[in-house]
Amino acid sequence: MKILQLGKFYPVKGGVEKVMYDLMKGLSEMGVDCDMMCASADGGGTRIIRLNSHAELICCRTVCKLASTTISTSLLSVLKSRCGEYDIIHVHHPDPMACLALYCSGYRGKVVLHWHSDILRQRILGRLYHPLQSWLIDRADVIIGTSPVYIENSEDLARARAKSCCVPIGVLPVPYPAGMVSDIRAAFPGKKIVFSLGRLVEYKGHKTLIKAAEYLDDSYVVVIGGEGPLRDSLEDQISMARLGDKVRLLGFIEDDELPAFFHACDVFCLSSIQKTEAFGIAQIEAMSCGKPVVATNIPGSGTSWVNAHGVSGLNAEPGDARSLAEAIRSVTQDEDTYKKYSENALERYKALFTQEKMLKDCLSVYEKLCHC
Repeated sequence: MKILQLGKFYPVKGGVEKVMYDLMKGLSEMGVDCDMMCASADGGGTRIIRLNSHAELICCRTVCKLASTTISTSLLSVLKSRCGEYDIIHVHHPDPMACLALYCSGYRGKVVLHWHSDILRQRILGRLYHPLQSWLIDRADVIIGTSPVYIENSEDLARARAKSCCVPIGVLPVPYPAGMVSDIRAAFPGKKIVFSLGRLVEYKGHKTLIKAAEYLDDSYVVVIGGEGPLRDSLEDQISMARLGDKVRLLGFIEDDELPAFFHACDVFCLSSIQKTEAFGIAQIEAMSCGKPVVATNIPGSGTSWVNAHGVSGLNAEPGDARSLAEAIRSVTQDEDTYKKYSENALERYKALFTQEKMLKDCLSVYEKLCHC
């Protein structure tokens, strides 16, 4: 059995390509032949990176980026020349370039479609892409969704639910860097640290989180990691509300520093307000550290399924600063309550969101397909 993960780009920058890379790396380390083919995110020509004896990362030259889609003509030709090597092509959606490459390749084997999210922000692209997307849904032998909620609520998947299954995203537990954790705690002495992470863009709901800080007392501090186009307007919001001592924008956090913030915080907050946030991988990274989560109940999104309300944390109303602040206060109201959410968060991670479980679940899908 030989598998190809198809879509997005490398180096890894976001959730979809992280899942692809983790599947390739994890399955290959289990002895399964599993390659990854994608566009290049950092320029240069087409290149092949050998990970181990069971995995190649085939990175195809990018021509340009159009409407958030990486355009790579090389992906078309390389996939066409190599698709016959694979028993299963596992294509990750949304990625119109990967879908087009599969369509043009003439590939006749089994196809797994990994539905990470609907196309929501690029409406014009979505309309143009719709016929090809419909072909991909029909062409797929199995469709994997990251949560049962998203599968059930995606209009695009309505006619294909009979061949759909849920494989939640899984991650390795976030390592504990003791010294760095102590440094962060020391920077905010006596404070309950509310940590949030994500690009500073509208759908992440950082405006709501900053507003929520107005309803929290001085025992709380909100720290937000990430860069993006809203940085200046968020800084202005903090300044105008005189929240400089209560809200900090940290900017981009390096990979080697990020684990310390997950472990140093008291609560992780995912304040997103739109269905563009389909899962929220940062939630399960926080859970792996035993941190309660405060997220939002976005209609049709899987985020509030990931963070089980009343179990691993609480889900507030999206865009409602008072609701968000009340959820943060409720999770941290006393030691016993906090301990319950903390323990439950870690247990939910272990039960549903480990990388080992994701790998085993995907392997089970592949094996069933190969034996059809």
